[in-house]
Amino acid sequence: MKKGISGLVVLIIIVVAILLIVSWGVGIYNKIVPLNEKVATEWSNVETQYQRRADLIPNFVNTVKGAAEFEQETLTRVIEARAKATSVTVDPSNITPEQLQQFQAAQGEVSSALQRLMVVVERYPELKATQNFRDLQVELEGTENRIAVARNNFNDAARVYNTFIKQFPNNLIASFTKFNDRPYFEAQEGTEVAPKVEF
Repeated sequence: MKKGISGLVVLIIIVVAILLIVSWGVGIYNKIVPLNEKVATEWSNVETQYQRRADLIPNFVNTVKGAAEFEQETLTRVIEARAKATSVTVDPSNITPEQLQQFQAAQGEVSSALQRLMVVVERYPELKATQNFRDLQVELEGTENRIAVARNNFNDAARVYNTFIKQFPNNLIASFTKFNDRPYFEAQEGTEVAPKVEF
């Protein structure tokens, strides 16, 4: 009789231990999921701001085209960069460093083309004087600021998520459930060196 009772006690201890381990794993998993969703949400915010910029570009280009005899090559570069940038899509649930780098490169081309456009626009004071141009310029500048904020928020969410899934024992549950770390936005090449200013 004692043997049967001790076997039952051992079985109960094993079942309780298994239930504790499973509930511990579920608890960690349930913490990973909202962190993962936060990263996906912040990525959507980044895409929204880039889309906002892409939506403003045609109006900006048309305003510039209509107000001045303009260098067609510069306008063509802006339009082509916008088309390329809007064609790059990234799955936020499975974003890789390579995908992020490709996305960042395409968006960098848009930024570069817009900067060239702004330099050329400086030669046309009558264009800069039009209200429509000034309004669009303010919109684009505001959007660039929103993009920077959205990218920082994405990096913060990715950092919190990555830190959590890399900590022991969270990393065991994360690897078992296929949660991988997320890449970060990084400074574009050449921005690490401050521009030289001479007077």
